[in-house]
Amino acid sequence: MYALWSTAALIFCGIVVYGLRRHILAALRRFDARNIARKEQEQRDKRDHLAHFRHTLKLAEDQVEEIQSFEARDERTGLAVTRFLFEGETFATRDEAEAARQEAIVAKARDFYRELPVALAQRGDGRLH
Repeated sequence: MYALWSTAALIFCGIVVYGLRRHILAALRRFDARNIARKEQEQRDKRDHLAHFRHTLKLAEDQVEEIQSFEARDERTGLAVTRFLFEGETFATRDEAEAARQEAIVAKARDFYRELPVALAQRGDGRLH
């Protein structure tokens, strides 16, 4: 009886996998495409002397909060307008909020480079491996 149930379960799993094959293959293709793109980017980065700065800015951007938009009443007209919130400060336009966010990103990246010599000195040899 155990063999019958295990065979039935195996056939059922096969049917489910066959039914989901398009989704599974699509996910594998996306994974492969991301992997190929990452390897190509690594090859380009080896030739680019500014790649480290670009990666640092990307990491800093991931650590800075996103800009939130919300509806509010205009103080002068009383009409509903869109305002933008970044780090507790309200901005009238998205451009102003984006400029403040960019300043925060660059400041975080600068802090990283200020702390880098100390971190390398604590490693003992002062080199990146």
